Amino acid sequence: MNLVIRDRRRRRLLAGLFLLYIGAVGFIAFWPSPVDAGSAGTLRAVLTALHSHGVPVWVNYALVESVANVVLFVPFGVLAAAYLTARFAWLAAVVGMAASCAIEAGQHVFLPARYATVYDVIANSLGVALGTLVVYAARSRKDD
Repeated sequence: MNLVIRDRRRRRLLAGLFLLYIGAVGFIAFWPSPVDAGSAGTLRAVLTALHSHGVPVWVNYALVESVANVVLFVPFGVLAAAYLTARFAWLAAVVGMAASCAIEAGQHVFLPARYATVYDVIANSLGVALGTLVVYAARSRKDD
């Protein structure tokens, strides 16, 4: 199979995965109430149990929520940067950070039960940046 056809298929696959991912993120981000509302009590109970078994108390609900925000946005960076050419892959991080700002602004304006915070923007942006760096690392390994 020639290289152009393979690249076209790869880009189509990445675009499709990105659209599915964006749909899932949109669903999570614009759900009328906090998506963790139903599981917050369970998570707190699990953290309490972990603390009683020696896990440091700084591993708390806020940390878990922040890490979840980072992890949620890593695929944005990976999929967008992998779709873009090596020259423009850095745009994935910029667009992801802008998307995070737009999501938080949308939550603030349209969803009174949700809490838009700068900390979420920072965590989301970190996730996008990490995902973009993964693509850069993978591409640099290929070049070796």
